[in-house]
Amino acid sequence: MRWLIVIVLGSIAGAVAWGVSLYNRMVGLDNACEGAWSDIDVQLKRRYDLIPNLVETVKGYAAHEQSTFDQVTRARSQAMQAGTPAESAKAEGNLTNVLKSLFAVAEAYPELKANQNFLSLLTELSNIEDALQNARRYYNALVRDLNTQVESFPASLIAGTFGFGKRDYFELDDAAEGRAPQVRFTA
Repeated sequence: MRWLIVIVLGSIAGAVAWGVSLYNRMVGLDNACEGAWSDIDVQLKRRYDLIPNLVETVKGYAAHEQSTFDQVTRARSQAMQAGTPAESAKAEGNLTNVLKSLFAVAEAYPELKANQNFLSLLTELSNIEDALQNARRYYNALVRDLNTQVESFPASLIAGTFGFGKRDYFELDDAAEGRAPQVRFTA
């Protein structure tokens, strides 16, 4: 009889330890997703802070291109106000397209293409885009791991009990929007 009690208590203790382990894994993944989203947010803020400098530099050479500058400003504002990964992805795609038009304006001004400040801003933008792409990949990998845990049985029982849910990936509507704007000036 004692052996039966020991076996039952051991089984219960094992099940509780397993449940705690799953719970802790989901807490870790959830917190890692939050941290990864924060990293994306930091890179987006760096990008948003750089854009006005880029616009001002181009404005000095192409003052009559006001509609392009207004579009960039509007797209930047919309992107800054996006909250969820899906909203951010859509706004970022729009901002990337609008930045392409700004670079098209810059292409028409050879003296701007030679401006050191402008070239420095373009290099910084390229670095930010690379960091942003890496942050997106990391975030999406963590979301994949969390979503797998949340959907897998029996981990889904723990997830449902403690309110863990699936997260959205940071996906752009068009894969081409995910690449940094290509800036190639001919001499």
